[in-house]
Amino acid sequence: MSNRNGLLDLEKHFAFYGAYHNNHVNIIIHTLFVWPNVFATLLCLYCTQPILDPSQLGFIEALTFDSALRLDIGFILTVIYAVFYICLDKKSGVLAALLCFSCWIGSSFLAARLGHSLTLKVGVASQLLCWTGQFLGHGLFEKRAPALLDNLVQAFLMGPFFVLLESGFGYEPYPGFKARVDCRIENDIKEWREEKQNKKKLM
Repeated sequence: MSNRNGLLDLEKHFAFYGAYHNNHVNIIIHTLFVWPNVFATLLCLYCTQPILDPSQLGFIEALTFDSALRLDIGFILTVIYAVFYICLDKKSGVLAALLCFSCWIGSSFLAARLGHSLTLKVGVASQLLCWTGQFLGHGLFEKRAPALLDNLVQAFLMGPFFVLLESGFGYEPYPGFKARVDCRIENDIKEWREEKQNKKKLM
């Protein structure tokens, strides 16, 4: 059992996100689209002004494959996500961190090859596709608004980690994790449905 509270309370984060993603079809849709959305976001962020261009450092340029990799907003966000996931759970967090850096490296090389204009078009088009798929999952199957409408930061932080753990073939960060989270999710959904019914009665 975890004794962590607040920002590093994995149970709380997972239960919050899970309460909005309880339908199996919607979970599959998010599993298909969340990580590609991360990749697409990093593509778009590559088009922003770099905080530091490795070519300015001379000897480092040779190590970065013609400056495809650079210190930009995408890299900063990748580090934040990677560190956060490792702090939540070391085993699955390391895997999530590796996926984050893989997305950053892959998107950087692709963006460097495509050029600024085409990168932006591909990134925006990919994001539209990914977001559309996820919103349809909520509207058609989950029948509940996305988590980001209630807590934007928590939803964006937990999305990639949630789908990774959901496809983890029964992995639990610690014994009893799934049972405790499922109980929280069940209670949250029950409260949401009761609130929804009460609003209907008042109309």
